[in-house]
Amino acid sequence: TLQIVTPGSSTSLIQPGFSLLHFGSHVFFLGQKGWPKRSCPTGVFLLDLKNNELRLRPTTFTNDSCYLPPLRHSAVCSLPASQGGEITQYLIHGGKTPNNEISHKLYTMAMASSVNKRFSLCCSEKDLAGDVPEARYGHSMNVVFSKGKTAVVMFGGRSYVPLNQRTTENWNNVVDCEPLVYLIDLQFGCSTSFNLRELQDGISFHVSLARNDTVYIFGGHSMGNNFRPPNVYKIKVDLPLGSPAVSCTVIHNKLSFSSSIVTQTSPDEFVIVGGYESDSQKRFSCNGIFLDNDTIDIQEIETPEWTGEIKHSKTWFGADMGKGAVLFGVPADNKHQSTDCSFFFYVLNFGDSDPVVQTCSQGSTEELEDSMPLEDSEEFTFNRDGNLFDEDT
Repeated sequence: TLQIVTPGSSTSLIQPGFSLLHFGSHVFFLGQKGWPKRSCPTGVFLLDLKNNELRLRPTTFTNDSCYLPPLRHSAVCSLPASQGGEITQYLIHGGKTPNNEISHKLYTMAMASSVNKRFSLCCSEKDLAGDVPEARYGHSMNVVFSKGKTAVVMFGGRSYVPLNQRTTENWNNVVDCEPLVYLIDLQFGCSTSFNLRELQDGISFHVSLARNDTVYIFGGHSMGNNFRPPNVYKIKVDLPLGSPAVSCTVIHNKLSFSSSIVTQTSPDEFVIVGGYESDSQKRFSCNGIFLDNDTIDIQEIETPEWTGEIKHSKTWFGADMGKGAVLFGVPADNKHQSTDCSFFFYVLNFGDSDPVVQTCSQGSTEELEDSMPLEDSEEFTFNRDGNLFDEDT
């Protein structure tokens, strides 16, 4: 099903490159346009999709959380408590800040509490040692399980030209990152890089899926030769007691795309939607991916009835909402928009039910979206801490 949603409060913050985190039935948005204001200093919002209206509600962090800049085109993956278990954490790496700086940091995000229907998240920065991945965006991360152990696989992305190669002309140019596979041990914060002969070109804005000890990489774009490879790279990870082993198998197919969105409809079934077949051609077909123990089956599935705005727009973008649903936007003609939002937004649902439009509301007694956001110059906070001031002061 394809359903258009009405932009509500704060939706002007949604821009290409955003990410969505889903804890249970609650979906959180990060990667806003610009730096956070005091109305939401964390820059992370609860996605409220009630009565077919899309709203972003501010979310708080715990006091021991670190600062998380608004990062777009970052790599995000879920970290379940156990294999096949409930999602308890998310990993966030890299991405671009509003100043076009590229991050090299790795963060963990977890749900801290839900008191009186107000949610609090905990964000921590994770230090890495060893072969630390350089700052990048447009890459992927996946969690794999092997022999009772867990590891994170990172691959692809783009970064700025290295400092020792920069000139006045190419100072802000981006290039493909080296086609290395990084294996990260979260317990010890150790990162190891692997150079596999099957991976010759740097790839970014690809789709990656993980099942057990294997990561599948589809599509993507290589800047070096302006190429979207029609291959599936099957990366298998072995985590014995000694040194880990990583191998790669190339599976040839006819799919060639970049910047697509993947959503999971069942434990072994995924759907790839959206993206681009070339620099000037959007991809309207949808593909179902069916993973078995050691096999992969790719089939074209029924596509929704795309609207005229979707068909005729030059660009589109979106992210996975979980449970087989995708949120995406296309540029809007502001003459026909009643809000300051410059995009039309849609929810595309491949699941059996409609889990998104039910209980994503924060349900607070105070309607935050009805009050004007506080600018820095409009908000004062006075704290009396200890005996710093006497009574007269």
